[in-house]
Amino acid sequence: MSPHAQPSPSDLHQAINLRLGLIGCAPATESSEAGWTELAAPIFARHREMARLLTDRLCPVDTRIQHFLNLYLSEVGPAPHLPHRTFVLDQPGLARELSLPYGGDVFTSSLLESYRLRNGVLHNPAKDRRTTQGVFHIAEGGLPVPDDKITVPKVAFAKMLEIALQPPDELLRLPYTAGRKREAACMVSLLLRPLVVPEVRGFTR
Repeated sequence: MSPHAQPSPSDLHQAINLRLGLIGCAPATESSEAGWTELAAPIFARHREMARLLTDRLCPVDTRIQHFLNLYLSEVGPAPHLPHRTFVLDQPGLARELSLPYGGDVFTSSLLESYRLRNGVLHNPAKDRRTTQGVFHIAEGGLPVPDDKITVPKVAFAKMLEIALQPPDELLRLPYTAGRKREAACMVSLLLRPLVVPEVRGFTR
């Protein structure tokens, strides 16, 4: 397939299920489509064991982020460590498919409602602030902070990040496996630049 070609829904489903298997999550497939997962299970198990032994290995983007955190927070103690077990978004279209249940067009949770559209997925957060006035805080140690924003010490950022990296299981659920017997729960690493304006054939490039 051409690097610029849009993968088909079937290709995306297989790509997602392969990545779920790599991190030890059950695939979201019908039983008739799951034959390859049984064949690949020993390979996935060996891969996970190798990854477990290489405990300090992160994907390339996360490695860069962790390096920044280590330098930035060196004055206030050890930096929180990014998770090693993540679903890696390294192919266009994966995030869109992960946002909705397998075979479905709608996902609802206490945090948001998501709907499939012709040109992507619409997300409606349950609580959506339309302004950052009075609530936008910037950690010290970087560029000058504007007068209408609040400066907070590095240690506050470190503590907030540490808590954010230990979310409850509900926030780790992948919508893609919602309603399945075994729902996948993990964090996600983005290895692609997001497409800000998706193409709608005949309307926008």
